[in-house]
Amino acid sequence: MDLFSAIDTEPVQRRMDELAKELDRLNYEYYMNDRSLVSDEEFDGMMRELQDLERQYPELASPLSPTKRVGGEVNKIFRSVQHRFPMLSLGNTYSIAEIEDFEARTRKLLDGVPFTYTCELKYDGVAIGLTYRHGRLVQAVTRGNGTTGDDITTNAKTIPTIPLQLRGDYPDDFEARGEVVYPFDAFNAMNAQREADGDEPFANPRNAASGSLKLQDSAECAKRKLMFCMYFMMAPDGVVLPDTHFGRLEYARQMGFKVQPYIKECKDIEEIKDFIEYWDHARWELPFGIDGIVIKVNQTPLWDRLGLTAKSPRWAIAFKFKAERVSTLLESISYQVGRTGVITPVANLTPVWLGGTTVKRATLVNADFIAKMDICAGDHLFIEKGGEIIPKVVGVDMEKRQLGAMPIQYITRCPECGTPLVRVEGEAGHYCPNSDGCHPQIIGRLEHFVSRKAMNIDTLGPERLEMLYGAGLVRNVADLYDLKREQLVGLGTDATIQDKGADNLLAALEASKQVPFERVVFALGIRYVGEVGAKKLARYFKNIDALMAATEEELAQVEDVGEVTAKAVSEWFADTEHRAIVERLRAAGLQMNGQWAVVSGRLDGMTLVVSGTFQHFSRDEIKADIENHGGKVSGSISGKTSLLVAGEKMGPEKLKKAEKLGVKIISEEEYMEMVK
Repeated sequence: MDLFSAIDTEPVQRRMDELAKELDRLNYEYYMNDRSLVSDEEFDGMMRELQDLERQYPELASPLSPTKRVGGEVNKIFRSVQHRFPMLSLGNTYSIAEIEDFEARTRKLLDGVPFTYTCELKYDGVAIGLTYRHGRLVQAVTRGNGTTGDDITTNAKTIPTIPLQLRGDYPDDFEARGEVVYPFDAFNAMNAQREADGDEPFANPRNAASGSLKLQDSAECAKRKLMFCMYFMMAPDGVVLPDTHFGRLEYARQMGFKVQPYIKECKDIEEIKDFIEYWDHARWELPFGIDGIVIKVNQTPLWDRLGLTAKSPRWAIAFKFKAERVSTLLESISYQVGRTGVITPVANLTPVWLGGTTVKRATLVNADFIAKMDICAGDHLFIEKGGEIIPKVVGVDMEKRQLGAMPIQYITRCPECGTPLVRVEGEAGHYCPNSDGCHPQIIGRLEHFVSRKAMNIDTLGPERLEMLYGAGLVRNVADLYDLKREQLVGLGTDATIQDKGADNLLAALEASKQVPFERVVFALGIRYVGEVGAKKLARYFKNIDALMAATEEELAQVEDVGEVTAKAVSEWFADTEHRAIVERLRAAGLQMNGQWAVVSGRLDGMTLVVSGTFQHFSRDEIKADIENHGGKVSGSISGKTSLLVAGEKMGPEKLKKAEKLGVKIISEEEYMEMVK
């Protein structure tokens, strides 16, 4: 008898079941009924207890445990799955007249048969299908092309409004379809965190939700706080469901699904139009995005009679809202100076309500944009939001233009330091060349240097950098490593930095000295050199001395480094002050040599392209592996490509081009055999 079987596990199993049941109940009340029955501390305590028990007794853990909501599993590949029932797209229109045509056509086809419609909100998110068998979630699949999609089950389990185990009465086998949306509060919080980390903010909630569902680490997906809203239910032959769409959604609500409360039965076109008109205005009060209204014939037995077109059902249609547009006065233009000196003009507007928020500012992009739009002083500008979060200028309200209005004259000097602006031929933007004496550029460069993807000095946020600059302690990135404890303690308004804060800051600076060479190159903030370009330069030249000594011609030989970037790098290192900063960073102990583990030279002189997803590697891992064996990685296929390593779902265009150019195509297994 082994030790596990000798232990009486019944009390443990009973406690785990009690915790799981209570956590499920609390989750349901919180996410479905907006009721918080216990404090966050109590909830977290129960969750930790269950996690601890599952670690001690993994044999007793349920696959549907509420701990699955936290994530932690890693998917390196998202398997392609064929839908049991095709996920058809709906026909859509922006025209009320076409909705009237749809309604008249439906009545004609049904020829006197009594029926009603349902009107519901069209979520602006990502459509997925959830398969349930015997009340348990067994699979979650993205819409894909409507015939096949990606299996995202692991990530779907982290979304609190997707039931893992259904409640009450339910069919043995069915599919629930709905939309994964990113609520505005969670989306804005995530973007704020990304900006604090030095990452680009997401463009809009829809794209962010889509990307979140394909994250390899399910724990990261869990942090996104996505929401699933069900809008459809279907089942194989022999499974009995309510015979109205409205009834099916109510049935789903009783099973534990989050179903929108805004659905309404409508008896005719007038009620449909009233519903559309109401939500065209009220949509901005919702905590998530919608982009239209879906109208369906309510009686499901009539769906077969109405049938399908090649792409969409005849029993449903989507009315899409036009992007909301307002006209407001351009009061003035301010000019912002970025880290690299690029000037961005910003329109200061008379505050106007648009898309659920008050808009006061909008970017004018650059001088060419202002000229193309023919913007004059005192103009009223049309502003739109549409599906985006950031408002944009889309035109001039010519009806409100004043007689004699003068075109905007773009500034010729930096608004911060007064230096004459420069415009490089072939570029759209102007920039200030006074990189070492212009305050916003200095602060921007410091913020870039300490950002997560650069030196990752997380104790130095914008406020502290401004504080150090204002105190005269820091003027460039090398000054950071000269900071002393006695300079820091008591610094700031009301002595913001105390003993512990000073120690933490100095410890973070010390830890940054282990950041690899390629990220040091990125951290220098050279114009046009992004994260990928820095890596290419670092790996090509191997150390800072070779990089500083490289000519423009030599720099341009590096893959993906063009003439413009090569010129910028050469000019940056030609500056004696920049070289002095590099030497001070070297003396401080930063990594100025590459530390790559060259496993072999089996791929020396070869250029490889990778495409698709892989079983044993992530995309970054296989690229690093190629470089570790002496090969170079390219993002595009050309006559210089030696091999194309093809994973699952590789791009069809790359396959076509490889075949046309006669590039040898190998599988992941063949690649592993080649380099092992």
